[in-house]
Amino acid sequence: MTAAMKSLTLLGATGSVGSSTLDVVARHPDRYRIVALTAHRSADALLALAARHRPRHAVLSGLAEDRALRRRFMEEAGAELLFGTAALEQVASEPGCDAVMAAIVGAAGLGATIAAARAGKQVLLANKEALVMAGPFFMRAVAEAGARLLPIDSEHNAVFQCLPGGANPGAASVRRIVLTASGGPFRAAPLERLAEVTPDQACAHPNWVMGRKISVDSATMMNKGLEVIEARWLFDAAPSSIEVLIHPQSIVHSLVEYIDGSMIAQLSNPDMRVPIAHALAHPERIESGAAALDLAAIARLSFERPDAQRFPCLGLAYAALGEGGTAPAVLNAANETAVEAFLAGRLRYTAIHDVIRHTLERVPAARADTLEVVLEADARARRAAAEFAATLQERAA
Repeated sequence: MTAAMKSLTLLGATGSVGSSTLDVVARHPDRYRIVALTAHRSADALLALAARHRPRHAVLSGLAEDRALRRRFMEEAGAELLFGTAALEQVASEPGCDAVMAAIVGAAGLGATIAAARAGKQVLLANKEALVMAGPFFMRAVAEAGARLLPIDSEHNAVFQCLPGGANPGAASVRRIVLTASGGPFRAAPLERLAEVTPDQACAHPNWVMGRKISVDSATMMNKGLEVIEARWLFDAAPSSIEVLIHPQSIVHSLVEYIDGSMIAQLSNPDMRVPIAHALAHPERIESGAAALDLAAIARLSFERPDAQRFPCLGLAYAALGEGGTAPAVLNAANETAVEAFLAGRLRYTAIHDVIRHTLERVPAARADTLEVVLEADARARRAAAEFAATLQERAA
């Protein structure tokens, strides 16, 4: 039986996840149709994608109305071009869309991802910040609207595949979830050299091709801390049951341990097309374009525990999760601000942790009862983090 055509909105089309998604979609033109593509300000890149995939809508969320640009999109791609952040929520919730790939990096993707959940869409979640910032609120929106949530992060997608039917591990049969981490480019670097790390060095990931922000998060292992918070909400798991292990080969993407002593792991080459294809076709399987594993050539799979001194951001994430409320939103906002300053050359690599720790101490956690409270905590944290980062820059000058 031929699968029904699925209409897909892609939030964050010009990023690495967006590119991988479009590659998988292009391999199955009989199964998927792109109805909307979005980008922040990359007009030319978005136009090229729209001309190839012919969506009904395109969105530039970071630009104001531009009539000339709107005409270009219609003439060259047959797409209606929309502007501003409100347009993201519009295309994420419109009736003609079956599934939404939420691949906008950072807090900028929160509103549109929640809009997709509230509209009852199948949400393919690559934007971990939706759960980090507003986990209980987001999961409530998913449940109330009957939305279908499928994780795209390779680690969470792996856990999903290792659980029977993707079920939550709240059942007594599951003992723990193990998320793996590559350890990034500085896993074995001398600690005294980390203060002189440059943005280009931090973005040179040994295994994955990713954007600059997520590459820095991988180097500090903050990405793994955010993934612990995400896993807590995705799988209704106690924080104490979620463990992180460094696995330099990036072949085992996560594991689930059961109470009988057995462990189930998901293995694949480090290629985001694997979890994307899994989520797009679930519960079926489709060809992703990723190379098959050659275990004999890999020869060795190794694991080690993270060094708290080398990766202090991981500990901050566990602490924020333990505190609860708006603390994870504060953590995320401080991290985004610190990483932005580092990439701009205004902050040392080793000061990223200092900015996050200072911000968590400066902005007390509150009950995260509404989205407005979460967004206010996010704004306060960004201000506090930016002020402290500027202070550190002045001291270093």
